[in-house]
Amino acid sequence: MQGLMMDQPLLISDLIRHADRNHGDTEIVSKTVEGDVHRYTYREAHTRARRLARALQALGIKAADRVGTLAWNGYRHYELYYAISGIGAIINTINPRLFAEQIVYISNHAENQALFFDATFVPLVEKLAPQLNTVRHHVLLTDRAHMPKGSKFLCYEELLERESEDYQWPSLDERTAAALCYTSGTTGKPKGVLY
Repeated sequence: MQGLMMDQPLLISDLIRHADRNHGDTEIVSKTVEGDVHRYTYREAHTRARRLARALQALGIKAADRVGTLAWNGYRHYELYYAISGIGAIINTINPRLFAEQIVYISNHAENQALFFDATFVPLVEKLAPQLNTVRHHVLLTDRAHMPKGSKFLCYEELLERESEDYQWPSLDERTAAALCYTSGTTGKPKGVLY
């Protein structure tokens, strides 16, 4: 006998869909690394997350791939949570306060396919990039105007501009992994916990 209380899986993509549908005009406010205050609505966030989902797939990110982030709590990082887990990939938020060796270990152990990072961490990523063995794409969370001169990094806003917002979130098994977080490694190497 099956319980018939709910036939829909609990998915992270449903959270942003719900926010769009029921609170679409509610504002999300965050301070950017560039120094300004960014404001947009849940509806706009959902649109950008769908564009990002397409951009991730265009980069070759697929279900169960890990995608690292070195970022503060801004609107672009917010979009990454939904887009990455929404396509069935796994967000690996890396604590930027860790030692460089721990960041390298975590990224390599997780086998991150891409690394999205704030401009604050450009010097760190430039230094560590040769050691991040599985990272194929380094994406700076900014617009073209704030990209460093001569940078070989991909520009986040340019990735989104290329993609359509016409994206349907897949219906995933609700047990699909969504996030991977590591300890700080105070008792040996950092250990990952999969959510």
